[in-house]
Amino acid sequence: MKTLILIFTLLLYPTQDETMKDIGTAMKAGSSKELIKFCNNTVEIKINGESSNYSRSQAEVILRDFFNKNSPKSFTYIHQGSSPEGLKYTIGRYTHNDGAYRVVMFIKKIGDNYLIDTLNFSQE
Repeated sequence: MKTLILIFTLLLYPTQDETMKDIGTAMKAGSSKELIKFCNNTVEIKINGESSNYSRSQAEVILRDFFNKNSPKSFTYIHQGSSPEGLKYTIGRYTHNDGAYRVVMFIKKIGDNYLIDTLNFSQE
């Protein structure tokens, strides 16, 4: 019985690795609709030094515009880590038809979910 409960719990709550994989898939697809599912209720988005805090619905519009202007070719993680306070971070590379962006994400565990708190795109 305990094994069944453990299996059910593992299936019910996504792990950090699953979340990171799904975020990477959304980035590769250039899907603001999918990426926003992994964002906190308020998310800081910084594109080439211009930063602002957005609600999830506003962030989806900003990300959709970014992906439309920079159609994806690929996305790969370069580095992942965490702080002593439990904040996770990733550094990735988003390539598009005209170049590439370095992408830094700060991810917090909120409840049982890992959610993007900050998303920073810097043109390489």
